[in-house]
Amino acid sequence: MRRREFITLVGGAAAWPLATHAQQTGQVRRIGVLMGWASTDPEGQALLAEFTRHLAKLGWAEGRNARIEVRWGGSDVDLLHRFAKELIGLQPEVLLASSTPTTAALARETQTIPIVFTFVADPIGSRFVASLSHPGGNITGFSVIEALMASKSLELLREIAPGIVAMIFNPDTAPYVNSLLMPVFETAATSFNIAPIAAPVHSDAEIGTVVTSLGREPGGALFVAPDNFMTNHRATIVSLAARNHLPAVYRPPVFARDGGLVSYGADFQDNFGRSARYVDNILQGAKPSELPVQMPVKYLLAINIKTAKALGLMVPQTLRVAADEVIQ
Repeated sequence: MRRREFITLVGGAAAWPLATHAQQTGQVRRIGVLMGWASTDPEGQALLAEFTRHLAKLGWAEGRNARIEVRWGGSDVDLLHRFAKELIGLQPEVLLASSTPTTAALARETQTIPIVFTFVADPIGSRFVASLSHPGGNITGFSVIEALMASKSLELLREIAPGIVAMIFNPDTAPYVNSLLMPVFETAATSFNIAPIAAPVHSDAEIGTVVTSLGREPGGALFVAPDNFMTNHRATIVSLAARNHLPAVYRPPVFARDGGLVSYGADFQDNFGRSARYVDNILQGAKPSELPVQMPVKYLLAINIKTAKALGLMVPQTLRVAADEVIQ
């Protein structure tokens, strides 16, 4: 696997300190974590492990000077709100939120406890921060320019399977899609001579209806929006896409590893690892209002050749060479 690194500076973001050491006062510091994955999901477990590994490198060890309280809410908004209340009740010194819905759930419960998010598509539009360079409140973290990613993902899909493309998303867990992603998606699709379709869904049954209907369209293809709901339902989406002979482009690499055709997006593991630095900064006394929102520095392109062959598609050599991960 090869990883290409892209460095984005946001509003004069300060460089990381050369070294940081956890305070050795004997005090156990409490950290709350709200995960937008099911507790049984290996992907969510791997991301949490990356966070705790980086925390340990910074001197924060579970059971010695840190206690990490983790709650797994999946994409169930009601459950996320219940767990958010539960975590706030434990009075942690800092909170880690994995996504837009988890950040929203925590932000609704506290305006004082620092919150670090690992992956939020539109932190300003979601009213989590005042600006990227000066968040201004108790929330900061890591974001991505999803609008630009939508155009790039469509371009990748066009190289493999042009035609009609439906963007599938859950408006309850990805509220930014309509305002942020859809206009770029529609403009890019038109420029590529592709017919764009918006396909909001809320359940496995609705996913099945959309994918089955799209499978009847000549040249139909699927764009799976960046959304924890989609990630949590990836087994359903990938299997339905295969059954209906639909090419699809996804965001996290786990989709391609689990049988999806192609995925392109920010490296989630890297974001979780980097978020440990912000948690450490806050435990050392930094204010989230003074920590700029950061952009990803690593993006991954993964292509599943086995899936392409099953769909009767030829993956251009240029894409194979550019891919960070080629799954045979």
